[in-house]
Amino acid sequence: MLKLMKKTALLAQAVVLSAGTVMAADYPNKPIEVIVGFEAGGGTDVMARTAAPFIEKYLGQGASVVIKNVPGASGQIGVTEVAHASADGYTLGTFNLPGMMARTIDRKAEYEVDSFTYLGNVVNDPNVIVTSKASGLDTLDKLISEAKANPGAITVGMSSLGGDDHFALIKLQNLLSTDFTIVPFKGSAPARTALLGGHVAMGILNISEVAEFREQLNVLGVALDQRSQFAPDLPTFKEQGLDLVNGAMRGFVAPAGLPDDARAKLMDAFSKLKDDPEFLKAMQDTANPVEVVTGDDFKAMTKDIHDLAKGVWETTPWN
Repeated sequence: MLKLMKKTALLAQAVVLSAGTVMAADYPNKPIEVIVGFEAGGGTDVMARTAAPFIEKYLGQGASVVIKNVPGASGQIGVTEVAHASADGYTLGTFNLPGMMARTIDRKAEYEVDSFTYLGNVVNDPNVIVTSKASGLDTLDKLISEAKANPGAITVGMSSLGGDDHFALIKLQNLLSTDFTIVPFKGSAPARTALLGGHVAMGILNISEVAEFREQLNVLGVALDQRSQFAPDLPTFKEQGLDLVNGAMRGFVAPAGLPDDARAKLMDAFSKLKDDPEFLKAMQDTANPVEVVTGDDFKAMTKDIHDLAKGVWETTPWN
């Protein structure tokens, strides 16, 4: 009887292990949920919904990707849910830089750099420096001259503190060894409105946020290594002798500790996005500049941005 019970137990264990192996090999065999930490219709949500059918395409096997919006606390609620989800490949989440790392510094956070499996950054929406028509600062040289001659005199509108636009300004101040006066707003739209009305002299926004307003603002440059496909006539700051590269990164992560098979299939899917002409066209149609960075490179980029944010916080905390 004892031998029979042992055989039964071993058989049951073998069945469980076999089922687990089959389940891993058949990944995905149920819908994959992507948690977006922002409202529907925003830039991150549009990116996720645009990418979803292409992730399904490359995962194959009838894969289904479902978007779930969990807004709040500048994306922190959603990304925290991802960090604490089961590491089975069926919960992914959007991931914004530098915002997600800044949230680990300016408030209590239940996640850190090592809380995630880094799948792929998809978007790099570069910063631009724009000035009001009323400011008279219609070239980068004029802006630099005024900033150096009168530290703190130039007012700068931006969407928030601790975000990509704020870090772009910190880099700019360090490059020029001068100061600007920050005027933070609750979003890019009111910051842009203040610029259009001449209430602030300068703004740091993303290129997607000024594309429709170029005739009403002075766009002085783009913070990229190479010219943007969305504005090929606009020079980079590097072309103008200023080593300023910065932007808003948007991508996808999963909880740390994914099974090898799920991780490999997801990594392969994200890696193929950059060469898919239909995906690139869909992203261009939604004004999302594509920059695919996957796996360890994505994690290294996240750590670098975390270290930058920490350094800024220690010298000039934004709360």
